[in-house]
Amino acid sequence: MAHEKVRVRFAPSPTGGLHLGGVRTVLFNYLFAKQHKGDFVLRIEDTDQTRYVAGAEEYIIECLRWCGLNADEGPHVGGPYAPYRQSERKAQYRQYAEQLVKEGYAYYAFDTPEELDSMRVRLKTDENPSPQYNHVVRTQMRNSLQLPAEETAALLATGTPHVIRIKMPANEEISFTDMIRGEVHFNTGTVDDKVLLKADGMPTYHLAVVVDDYLMKISHAFRGEEWLPSAPVHIMLWRYLGWADAMPQWAHLPLIMRPDGNGKLSKRDGDRLGFPVYAMNWTDPRSNEFTKGFREMGYLPEAFVNMLAMLGWNDGTEQELFTIEELIEKFSLERVHHAGAKFNIEKANWFNHQYILKADNQRLAQLFMPVLKEKGVQASEEYTAIIAGLVKDRCNMVNEIWDHAFFFFQQPEGYDLAAVKPKWNADKRQFFLDWASVLETSTNFSLVELEESFKQLAASMNIKMGELQLPFRIMLTGGKFGPPVFNIAETLGKHETIARIMKALTALDAA
Repeated sequence: MAHEKVRVRFAPSPTGGLHLGGVRTVLFNYLFAKQHKGDFVLRIEDTDQTRYVAGAEEYIIECLRWCGLNADEGPHVGGPYAPYRQSERKAQYRQYAEQLVKEGYAYYAFDTPEELDSMRVRLKTDENPSPQYNHVVRTQMRNSLQLPAEETAALLATGTPHVIRIKMPANEEISFTDMIRGEVHFNTGTVDDKVLLKADGMPTYHLAVVVDDYLMKISHAFRGEEWLPSAPVHIMLWRYLGWADAMPQWAHLPLIMRPDGNGKLSKRDGDRLGFPVYAMNWTDPRSNEFTKGFREMGYLPEAFVNMLAMLGWNDGTEQELFTIEELIEKFSLERVHHAGAKFNIEKANWFNHQYILKADNQRLAQLFMPVLKEKGVQASEEYTAIIAGLVKDRCNMVNEIWDHAFFFFQQPEGYDLAAVKPKWNADKRQFFLDWASVLETSTNFSLVELEESFKQLAASMNIKMGELQLPFRIMLTGGKFGPPVFNIAETLGKHETIARIMKALTALDAA
């Protein structure tokens, strides 16, 4: 059945911070939906209540908002297929699970945790170190396929804890066409009888994702390749429930790998290597463990999104910088790579640098103001915007403005006198005293006038201008760094520039 409209979904579990791989899944869903004038749905898969973390859902929604990848439907905005939290859809899952049992495609399993542990120990061999509850093992367990019907009915009537498991065929070849990988084939004999409905009445991911995708008319399902082994279970559920013609087209996205290419990138890798892997700061309310995110590190959302788009996809050209509108226009699943994409923090920083260069200075100032507040510095947004414009070509992240511009907000606490003293003399000292007097009477403290008066006085005293600019820079900043020195003076203003000259002369006299 061809779906009437493109409808995609991102269905995260509210269990913690949002990994950049999750945001890339959101992005690819979003781009595909917008390209086809479709809907992007946010669905919260909170069926595992033991792993549910308070605040995680709100965090996920805020991450999407920061990235500009806002859902058309979801628990925060509603929509025609509400509710969008699986915990609020509990009743309907049991209905479909019971239907599967009734039609012979699933069964009740009454095995206790101790019995399951015993089975794993009993059947464990070198060739089979992790025995699965499959078409062979189920014949040896306590379930409705093996128990007399009367005993099964009695166990159900007395409320004996049980789960509902899918009855996977013993040896059936199934396949589907993945939008990235092409034809994918499986033999059902290698797949275990997954639990569909848990003892607490909550569905597992396997049942819930199929039921919800059907009821919400999802046309395309993009998810990480780690879910590929689960595809046979899901295909069989679509068939068993009679919905095979409505099954969405699937695309299993490549993993985001560690920088060395060895394994999937994890939070632990980020901690070890010193870079974030979460979109935003996250503090686990259970352990109080704090993890830093890209947003708070000083990344611009459009740079973050652009960087993620290029992790495993390109448009076939050398272009690397794309607006969201360009990504929507050019994105195609055919150009998503099969292999995992190595994460490169230097490349991520490069993307952010490119967007900082293009960013409006006022916006950079607004983003940087919290850093000033943290440092106890008071400065106007207008003044900070000027400074951002002077140093942004040196910054990979917004927060780095401080590293390259701290001297605009506070006088130097010390000076690189070693860079000045070898060539320092009475004439140069007199130059700065005289020039400070000139500046006192100046009515035009512009960049051009500053440089011109500096040059004229140097020429009149027969001192090379180049020999004076380094001392002047060190007087203003404390060291051999910063933007062009006359830009610094102009930004600091007349009184601050003169004050810094006089303070530095005192330090030089005392050295």
